[in-house]
Amino acid sequence: MHITDSQKWLILAGVLLLGWLIVSLAPILSPFLTAILLAYLGDPLVDRLEQWKVSRTNGVIITFLLLTLVFVAAALLLVPALARQVDDLISSLPAVFAWIRDVAAPYLESRFGLVIIQFDWLEWGKQLDWGATGNVVKTIVGNLTQSGMALLGMLTNLVIVPVVTFYLLRDWDLLVERIGALVPRFYIDSVSDLAQQCHETLGAFFRGQLMVMFALSLIYSGGLMVLGLDLGLLVGLLAGLASIVPYLGTIVGIGAGLIAAYFQFGDITHLLLVVLVFSIGQVLEGTVLTPKLVGDRIGLHPVAVMFAVLAGGQLFGFVGILLALPAAAVIMVLLRRVHLNYRASRLYGQADDVLNESSEAEPEPAQLTAEPEPIGDQATHQKDDS
Repeated sequence: MHITDSQKWLILAGVLLLGWLIVSLAPILSPFLTAILLAYLGDPLVDRLEQWKVSRTNGVIITFLLLTLVFVAAALLLVPALARQVDDLISSLPAVFAWIRDVAAPYLESRFGLVIIQFDWLEWGKQLDWGATGNVVKTIVGNLTQSGMALLGMLTNLVIVPVVTFYLLRDWDLLVERIGALVPRFYIDSVSDLAQQCHETLGAFFRGQLMVMFALSLIYSGGLMVLGLDLGLLVGLLAGLASIVPYLGTIVGIGAGLIAAYFQFGDITHLLLVVLVFSIGQVLEGTVLTPKLVGDRIGLHPVAVMFAVLAGGQLFGFVGILLALPAAAVIMVLLRRVHLNYRASRLYGQADDVLNESSEAEPEPAQLTAEPEPIGDQATHQKDDS
């Protein structure tokens, strides 16, 4: 693909214009970007229903109802349970501070000769105005209701997101087709290839890694709650979310689970059972979940995910967080294409050419003046010119 200087300037101007629009329209973009993400996740299910002879509209209604059911169930079941467990965690903090003061600090001082600053952990924990989770929620709701614009914006988002999601799901294939029709025909093959690679990268992450995280959250939470751990749901969800980085979820979950089990039960048996739960989760992830849900598809690297989310949040706020992963997928695909073009270029093969020339005889004049064989898009371009 040959891009002229004028086209390069046009692309640069388009990128700058897009960045300016994102910054200017950031306050109203969040619900639309959220709806696009939900439509992207739900489109494969709608396509599958169409294969089962269900009309597009009925398939969208079924998918939309399933998504609504998931969010309502999460709000009704998870939020109250998590609020109770956060209350339990806050109420247990004084005991943790007392243990640090009476057990951990003296042991470290006597065992390793450390000089720890004298600090009354127990008194500090009592003086903290932790409050209860219910009071915190009431305070947040009160602050929102005091601002009429904030309340109006929240209610508007609650209406806009499901409405936009429904229409995007219904017209998703048509929108993709019309966007493809805008691409110049000379670049359609390359653009379609890049778009397909971006789709596979995002799909490997969203529909693969996120499902693995969800499954691990269920495994960890269920196992810890079966053991009778009061903070089982909170620790399990935390470990499942942290599993976006390999082994981080297991490390975080085992650490938090052991601490919670120690202060609740205080025996070695429950500590070993906590380790067993996370060991089973790791075995299932490596042998069943990742091979079945992610497979051999190459998704986003965990480091790239963390950097993209943090960078997007720093640059554009919540809108940047929503745009971070799609942008990271596009950038990764483009970098792979640049790397492949570099590997196929004469610049990459120059060192080998020098070594070959030094070990072989002087080439014939015809060989020196021979034109290099065109490859890739150059060959197609020359063929079209002829």
